[in-house]
Amino acid sequence: MDDQTIKAIVEEIAPVLTGRMMGKVFQLSRMTLAIDFRARDGRYLFISVEPAQPGIYMIERRVRDLEKQSHPSSPFALVLRKHLGGATLISLTKDEADRIVRFAFDARDEIGNRYTRTLVAQLTGKAANLLLLDERGYIIDALRPPRGEGQQIGERYQPPTSPRPENLLATPPLEREQFNTLSEAADNYYLQLEAERAFAARAASARARLRREIAQREKLRRHLTDDLTAHGDAAEHKRIGDLLLANIASAQRHGNIVKLTDYYADDAPLIEIEVDENRTLQEEAARRFNRYTKARRAAQEIAVRLKIIEKELETLRSRQLELEEIINARDEAALESFTGEAKPEKRQSKTRQKSSDNVPGARRYRSSDGYEILVGRAARDNDQLTFRVARPHDLWLHAADYPGSHVIIRNQTRADIPHRTIIEAAQLAAAFSQAKRDAKVDVHYTQRKFLSKPKGAAPGLVRMSSFRTITVEPRASVERL
Repeated sequence: MDDQTIKAIVEEIAPVLTGRMMGKVFQLSRMTLAIDFRARDGRYLFISVEPAQPGIYMIERRVRDLEKQSHPSSPFALVLRKHLGGATLISLTKDEADRIVRFAFDARDEIGNRYTRTLVAQLTGKAANLLLLDERGYIIDALRPPRGEGQQIGERYQPPTSPRPENLLATPPLEREQFNTLSEAADNYYLQLEAERAFAARAASARARLRREIAQREKLRRHLTDDLTAHGDAAEHKRIGDLLLANIASAQRHGNIVKLTDYYADDAPLIEIEVDENRTLQEEAARRFNRYTKARRAAQEIAVRLKIIEKELETLRSRQLELEEIINARDEAALESFTGEAKPEKRQSKTRQKSSDNVPGARRYRSSDGYEILVGRAARDNDQLTFRVARPHDLWLHAADYPGSHVIIRNQTRADIPHRTIIEAAQLAAAFSQAKRDAKVDVHYTQRKFLSKPKGAAPGLVRMSSFRTITVEPRASVERL
């Protein structure tokens, strides 16, 4: 977005948001937020600080769609909730001739004292960022790692140096006249752009998968052909074996060279073959017949396999042509059907929705990084939590060498769990164990897939095939759900 587009959108959305109270923050991606200001029209403020595509506008979405799309809250989103949850937006302005938007809030602390905070949306390409400022203009926190003077946490905020005109991103062609608002035009444009990128990514993945499958079969075909060559000509092995037996009495040997009369050729000429001098002619004949049998069997088996591979290659190349037709037509439904992606996504969404339900027999917490942590109450609850509720990539924790609760960190995205969340979960595991009065407690942790239940073992007892250990202070320092 260029300066003029941002200015027009700010002028459009300021009357809608000013005076409204800040509500829930949805983390749509690592650098994208949707904020509920409880607008009368039910829309949400969308802010992206992706360097390649920064933007700000209002979007219309269902709450369940935002929740489905949301990722675990980033530390910055949690800071926003702490400082601005329930705060009132008193002004929304844009810096003159700069792509920086400022949200000024009036907030109150727990005992009713008023204070001001400013949320700065820096929509400036490589320097794009969201920063929270205190009443004196000092930076409290930032969504992206800050860079440059006046951008560091604890410093007084200064706008970044503006890029040269040739470095500015191209302004999207927002067809304003086709929509009621400029936000609707922006939302439509970026949704289409996102759909095109997603289509291109799926198409590229499907192309690459077909190329890999074709390359694998072509490689297998080459190996089979080489194997066939290595086995040699079956008929020739049998012919030499027969000649060796027919020339037992008349063969002439000179070291490794044996001269035989070729009774199967016209005029029965003498031929020479190489035979290990430590091997008798009968043994060499037996070896040749053995090679004949193997070569004949291999030829039959390889011929069948080559026929199957050729048929598979024909099918794969036909699918390549089909895929290119789908891509040229930009048929999203056909591409989903081709790749078989539609149904798995639906099953996955149901699984994720179910995973957010309350778990009987478990305490629920949320880490500072937004991860859900479950703590078992009793031994049988521990078994239920570990072997029925937890997924293979969830992280499991337990106090070392002491009875205590099983602790699970939900990991629905399979990404690496932040170390801070692991420490907080380990502190819970220590706090809900018989070592809770110790100053320091060792806690084992591993992915759920590395656990098993010994046959006939008491409730709560598990076997770990791999684990790591962390030492923490027993405490419950995270939010209870």
